[in-house]
Amino acid sequence: MDIEDIEDVHIMDPELLQLPGLSVKSNPLFAEQLFSHWLSLPDTTRLVKSLIDDTKSSSISKNSANLNIACGSALSSVFLNSGTPPLSPRGSPRFSRQKTSPFSLRSPLRSLTEPKRQLIPQFYFKHGLPPAKELKEQCLSMVDHLFSDYIDGLRVDEFKTVTKEVCKLPSFLSSLLFRKIDVDSTGCVTRDAFIKYWIDGHMLAMDVTSQIYNILRQPGCMYLRQADFKPVLDELLATHPGLEFLRNTPEFQERYAETVIYRIFYYINRSGTGCITLRELKRGNLVAAMQQVDEEDDINKVIRYFSYEHFYVIYCRFWELDGDHDFLIDKENLLKYGNHALTYRIVDRIFSQVPRKFTSKVEGKMSYEDFAYFILAEEDKSSEPSLEYWFKCIDLDGDGVISPNEMQFFYEEQLHRMECITQEPVLFEDILCQIFDMIKPEKENCITLKDLKASKLSRNVFNILFNLNKFMAFETRDPFLIRQERENPTLTEWDRFAQREYVRLSMEEDEVSNGSADVWDEPLESPF
Repeated sequence: MDIEDIEDVHIMDPELLQLPGLSVKSNPLFAEQLFSHWLSLPDTTRLVKSLIDDTKSSSISKNSANLNIACGSALSSVFLNSGTPPLSPRGSPRFSRQKTSPFSLRSPLRSLTEPKRQLIPQFYFKHGLPPAKELKEQCLSMVDHLFSDYIDGLRVDEFKTVTKEVCKLPSFLSSLLFRKIDVDSTGCVTRDAFIKYWIDGHMLAMDVTSQIYNILRQPGCMYLRQADFKPVLDELLATHPGLEFLRNTPEFQERYAETVIYRIFYYINRSGTGCITLRELKRGNLVAAMQQVDEEDDINKVIRYFSYEHFYVIYCRFWELDGDHDFLIDKENLLKYGNHALTYRIVDRIFSQVPRKFTSKVEGKMSYEDFAYFILAEEDKSSEPSLEYWFKCIDLDGDGVISPNEMQFFYEEQLHRMECITQEPVLFEDILCQIFDMIKPEKENCITLKDLKASKLSRNVFNILFNLNKFMAFETRDPFLIRQERENPTLTEWDRFAQREYVRLSMEEDEVSNGSADVWDEPLESPF
């Protein structure tokens, strides 16, 4: 078989070049011609030239040289021992149709290099992201300026400027921050002590909420308790111009501080543990309210937590029900709330401490704190804490859903009360359809807490079940209340209630001052 017989040998399939019936010994001329043809290929020429250049420049390592010898031996053994020639090299014109990368032209014996290590920048900082260099320099410059005339340090009354201008915190946190830095109670805070706490202690790099959280909490404690807010409220009462009129009445100062703290924990401490975590503090709006009260001279304009009028409404409502003024109320007292608006069954559920365990140590008695939670839940049933409060009351078996039977249990008393006042009763079947139309629950025939939170009409469900006065107002669609809602859409139900009640209570107080009546001793008779 001659080489001329194979036209286009460079484009034949490699399997056809195996030629199992042909051996090198039987036809050495054919093998030489085939090998010569392979050597004449351009890729083979570049490969040989590359090997020669590498050898001349001594760039081949010992391992590569050994590999080269081994490959050469293997190549010789293939030609000597095999009965068929080797396959056509990949560099043949058959495969030249594909674009060849520059790396394929290099020697296959070239030693491999290790991949270059990538440096990953630090992404976790235990104490938060370090402050920018410009921010740190600006802070140091302000500190140097404020402490320049006070070599021995600042006293507590002089430290408020540092709290406001350097730390950007409400001024009524100044005393507490001062004591945090002055751990040895020397009565002065030096420049170095402040820098050690605020800059070296990583406070500068924190967000405002984290800063306030760390100032309020006790050392080693990972949450805030009610007592942690007491020094802040004491400072607020002592310095805020809107609370100056209370300075001669320490007993009301104490009640105001307690009420503010109860409101804070009602809205912020969603877990109900009595301990506010950093996560809960960040989710709430307390820090924004603290900043607002520091800038606003009229305390009543800060309707979140700090309004004195809101405190006045809560305290006076409690005082009206507390007939013997022992600062405790029982079931009979609570039944008088809202002109006997609540049913006996819902009051029983409240005193069974299902929605919230009482802080009162007296059996069957509700403390002022327990009442504060109740009135906030009762007068603003659109808020999430309120929905959770009343959902627990209605969910009799605690299975996490409100069934028609449970709703019927509470509505039966409402139906009876409507009959007593000759009001046309609404059948439960009709009420049930109305409730499901309002809530539109995910599952048929039951309502979950998630369903209530997703609906804007949830408040009406609870009023239908156990508050007759609000149920009747909902049925008649009081135009005055509708107009109020449209005029002030940003106000909550609690805000509107507190406005109305403060006007009523202040008018009654004026009547008492004029000697026309004694509203505190007026009996509250049940109309039913």
